[in-house]
This record gives sequence, C-alpha cells and structure tokens, in this order.
Amino acid sequence: MTNKMWGGRFSSKTDTLIEKINASIKFDYRLAMHDIDGSIAHVNMLADCSIIKKKEAKQIILGLEEIRKEILEDKFEYKIELEDIHMNIESRLTEIIGPVAGKMHTARSRNDQIATDVRLYLNETINEIIVLIKDLQKDLSQKALSNFDTIMPGYTHLQIAQPITFGHHLLSYVELFNRDKLRFLDSLERLDECPLGAAALAGTSYPIDRFLSSKTLGFSKPMANSLDAVSSRDMLLETLSNLSILSVNLSRLAEEIILWVSSEFNFVCLSDNLTTGSSIMPQKRNPDGAELIRSKAGRVIGSLNTLFIVLKGLPLAYSKDLQEDKEPLFDAIDSVNLSLKVMTIIIKDIQPNKDIMLQAAKKGFAIATDIADILVQELNIPFRESHKIVGSIVAYAEKRNKNLEELDIADYKELDQRITIDLVNKISFDTIIHNKLSFGGTSPQNVNKEAKKWLKRLNV
Repeated sequence: MTNKMWGGRFSSKTDTLIEKINASIKFDYRLAMHDIDGSIAHVNMLADCSIIKKKEAKQIILGLEEIRKEILEDKFEYKIELEDIHMNIESRLTEIIGPVAGKMHTARSRNDQIATDVRLYLNETINEIIVLIKDLQKDLSQKALSNFDTIMPGYTHLQIAQPITFGHHLLSYVELFNRDKLRFLDSLERLDECPLGAAALAGTSYPIDRFLSSKTLGFSKPMANSLDAVSSRDMLLETLSNLSILSVNLSRLAEEIILWVSSEFNFVCLSDNLTTGSSIMPQKRNPDGAELIRSKAGRVIGSLNTLFIVLKGLPLAYSKDLQEDKEPLFDAIDSVNLSLKVMTIIIKDIQPNKDIMLQAAKKGFAIATDIADILVQELNIPFRESHKIVGSIVAYAEKRNKNLEELDIADYKELDQRITIDLVNKISFDTIIHNKLSFGGTSPQNVNKEAKKWLKRLNV
C-alpha cells in the first residue's frame, strides 16, 4: 500500500529501503509544536479568507490541540511510513476528526510548511542560546570582580609576556561572548519573515492572506518570493556559522582551563564534582567537562560544513537533499547548549591559586616591557633604544639567575650610567600592574570598574 497522503498516482508500495532513507520523523519530531502552531495559524487564515468554513477550522484546531496534548503526554505514536512530522500529525488528525482534516493542507505544501517550522524553531532556540550566553557572561563578570586584583602572567606564544589580572583575563571572554550574543541577536532580524503560503514553489491561486498568518505566528511579514521561501537555507547556515564561532570561543576558554588545572600550571582548581577519575590511576582528577567542550567545537564546525556541502550544488527550488539540513542543525544546537551550561558551572566553581599565579607572573622577566616604558619616560629616549637597553638588562639578570626586581642600582649602572636610583625605585611589580590605567588596560582599578559595569549591564 502506498502512502495515503501522496500515493494516488502510485500502484505499488514504497520499497522499505527507500522508505527508510526518505523518512525524517526520527529527528524532525522535535518540530511538532511548531508544526501545530503553523497549522493553526494557516487554518485560521483559511477560514478568515473564506477558503474553508469557520466550523471546519474550529474542528481542525480542536483536533490539533488534542494531538498537542498527546505529544506533550508522550502518547503520540510516530510512524516511519508517514515520513515526517507533518504527515504524522495530519494522519492522526484524520483519525480524530475524519476527512475534513484534509482541508488543513489547502494552499500550502510541505515545502513552505517545513521552512516555517524551522524558522519558528530557530527563533525559539536562538533566544534560548542568548540567555545561556548571558548567564555565562554574568558568572565570568562576577568571578572577575572577585579577582580584580589577582595577578597572573599574561601570555603570547604561550610564553610569559606581561603581568595581568585574572579578572582582566576573564573579562576578555565576557567581551568575546558578547559579540557572539550580538551575532545571534542580529540573525533574528533575518529570521523575521514567514515562508508559509509560498506553497510548493510558485505561490497559490487561493485568495490567501499571508500577512495574516505571518502576524499570527509572530513574524513581521511574509517572505517576498515563493521560490526563495521554500528553498533558502541561509538562515540555517547563518545559525550554524554563529554556533561554530561560539563553540570555537568556548573551546579556547576550555583549553585555558585545561592548562590552568594541570600540575604544571596549577593556577586554578575545580571541585571533585566537576572532574572525573581514571580507571587505572587513582590520583587523577581530569577536567573532562572542559575537554569535551573543546572537542564539541569540531562537531559543530562539522555540522556547518555538512550543510555547506549539501547546499552548494542545489538548483531552486526544493530538493529532498534539504531534508539533510535538520540533523546537523539539531546536533550543533544540542552540543552548544550543553557546552554553555557546562562552562557556566565550571566558571562559577573555579578557584584561583593566587600565590602560584603571582609567582608565575614574576617569572620570565614579565615586567621587561614596562621597564622599557619607564626608561622612555624618564630618560626621554626612543623606545627602540630603550628596548635594546632592557634586552641587555634581561640577559644580565638571566646570567645571574635573578628576577628584574632583584637587580639593584649597581647592576643597572653597570649597564647604563643614565639610570638613577629614583628610576630603579619605580621598578616595582605592584606599581607596574596598577599603572596599566589606559582604557581597556589590566589595572585592578580598571577591572573592578569594568566588572561592575558588566554586572549592571547584565542586570545582576
């Protein structure tokens, strides 16, 4: 027996393998609520335009609400032979209210139906992601405020470069994730158009009101071109692109946490409930949460690449290839949602080992650049000349196994007679870190102010 929804011109049953590859119900079931919402809006519009009778619309809507209840109560039976969520719902509606259910599909196609469902889903999901990003920003800002004066080494090339504050480092991710948030917010504007009523590809001869159904569903307007409405998937590409960028940023923070908790760094510690053990090495405490956040970035980027490849050779309008858009989308969203939640509890829990951070910041001649700046200001010499002098000072200290703070006036005089005791007295680790007062700088004063500003901005 062929599929009752489209099998009128077919004389034999679909091969089981074709049926299997053709079915999407195993993943598009999660669009059920959006599909019901879209159908209710469409049916109300059909009734308002006198395309179907008001009592028929009421009958259909009552049936759809009964199906909604069945799904929410986990009593709805999904059938693979009905292919997708649309036909599963319509088939069940027919069982409940009879042939009048067939009028629900007047003036629409599964092509515009799925495009509408996905846009409704994306609008809901993106707003959820925005909230999760904001939650992470809050915890990063709070942790930064608690550590506005906690000194740690800043790195370039993973080599100690200059001292910074832990709070400053954390606030850099607040800024980074804020741009992720803004990208998602911006994408909502391009999602705010409704494909419903575009039908298969050419629109319809029924006197429908697409503006009415768009408004009912919360869209600002219908999509202006019926071909574009059913075949475009750039909104999925944009979402996956934004998810990929976000997952890369999460991965970078995860990598730093993995380094920081290692025995070699020992900058921070995590509670037992956020680490895991080894089946063979009883001493191990592994930061598996951070490691999996790092690895999921590859999975999300893979989802983006999958959709790029699916779309790159498709002519307009709809092709069944487009069914392959949803699994990578759903998987990427699930991965990022989980990663954001896990990263948030890690940041809330993480505790810096302040003394170890401070001692590490004093290694590697981290204040060399600041000494060069002091020489420029005090001796009125070009920075390049100062850079050369400090390079020789570093080499001198290295040979004697001393930190730059440990050198005295005699040491400096041996290298350059212009250096005075007043100048040497300014070479203080604490003074140097507090002097980073330029806008965006790492001074504790700046960090304290910025952390409070972010917490206020994030409505804490």
